[in-house]
Amino acid sequence: MKTSLSQFMLRTGIYSGSNSRAMVPNLFAGLGAKRVVLLSDRGLEAAGVVQKVAEIFHLTGHGSGPKLVGQFLDISQDAESRCINDAVRYVKEVGGDALLAVGGGSVLDTVKGVKYALHKGLADIKDAIPGGLLYEQFPKANFIPIPHIAIPTTAGTGSEVSPIAVIFNEDIQMKTNIINPFINADMAILDPDLTVGLPPYITAFTGFDALTHAIEALASPTATALTDAYALHAIRLIEKNLPVAVAEGTNVAARMDLLQASLMGITAFSFALNAIPVHNLAHAYGALFRIPHGLANAVFLPVVMEMVPALYLPKVTELASALDVEVKGDTAEAALAKVVEKIRLLQHKVGLPADFQQYNITEENLAQTVPAVMKDPAALSFPMPKELIAAIGQRVVPLGVK
Repeated sequence: MKTSLSQFMLRTGIYSGSNSRAMVPNLFAGLGAKRVVLLSDRGLEAAGVVQKVAEIFHLTGHGSGPKLVGQFLDISQDAESRCINDAVRYVKEVGGDALLAVGGGSVLDTVKGVKYALHKGLADIKDAIPGGLLYEQFPKANFIPIPHIAIPTTAGTGSEVSPIAVIFNEDIQMKTNIINPFINADMAILDPDLTVGLPPYITAFTGFDALTHAIEALASPTATALTDAYALHAIRLIEKNLPVAVAEGTNVAARMDLLQASLMGITAFSFALNAIPVHNLAHAYGALFRIPHGLANAVFLPVVMEMVPALYLPKVTELASALDVEVKGDTAEAALAKVVEKIRLLQHKVGLPADFQQYNITEENLAQTVPAVMKDPAALSFPMPKELIAAIGQRVVPLGVK
């Protein structure tokens, strides 16, 4: 293990368990909040999840706690800058002083953007990230005094605790990043009851997002013992519980384990952050073709592991063990082949595709991906040659197949 400087920060308070959402008003009171705005999306409104959270505020005694003063529910896929700017205006209009994020990665990242824009007095979040990446570290980055609680409804991004906000810039069709150790929520509520209605397909690809975080963290050249511990146990939990949650959506125990695995996966990823070629490709394809991030990661993960083996070989034995793959007596190369096969088997078992056939990507479209991958902020630490990017693209886009 390297002895060079590393950082590992666990800033978010984490409350886990069935019906743990009931704690939200009291937690906000402890954070000094008086006027809470709930931010979510229309899908979760239709599913009844927003109502389940909002009604908690009506169960508390009148005048004895913070009020829910508004709901902003027009958040779309990919944390679009437009949505962030609209939400900032709404929070100001209703006089909100605290943010409650209820949703998957897009909602959680949107609310991080709202928090940052409010703190910095920005009318347009794009002004904060003109080059595609804003990387602020302590002590230049300081505590953001806006009470912020996040309730994830998917077990994938772990965005409730991560210091990274991925924000889509519509003007340049690129996923941009704010990295700041105080942008994540003050408190995270992991309530598995709110995830039991998640459809099997979304359960599957959000689970693969968490798996990708953990594997890329483990393979990172800047991994530490701390990040390895989180990454390896996240992988164990996902291997065991993802097929169960996909097959039995109401299995609360499996849902709980996946929420905690998601949180551990992103924590490892965030603090081992370096070479992330799977995310690099997923960001670019997601921005160009509006492919859900977890699905893009799921398709790219085994392909990248095969085509960039040097990144994964050093810790392949530990990875194999976490995935319950027997590799005793195998060479590292043979072990990696078994690991990739196990990931493909898991991919198939949970009903995910092995390519992007459903998106009807043309050869002309595919040519656009090379510069998009190369300019994505994730390419800074691990730039890939254009020939490799093109070769990976050929593997995931079956041209001429209908």
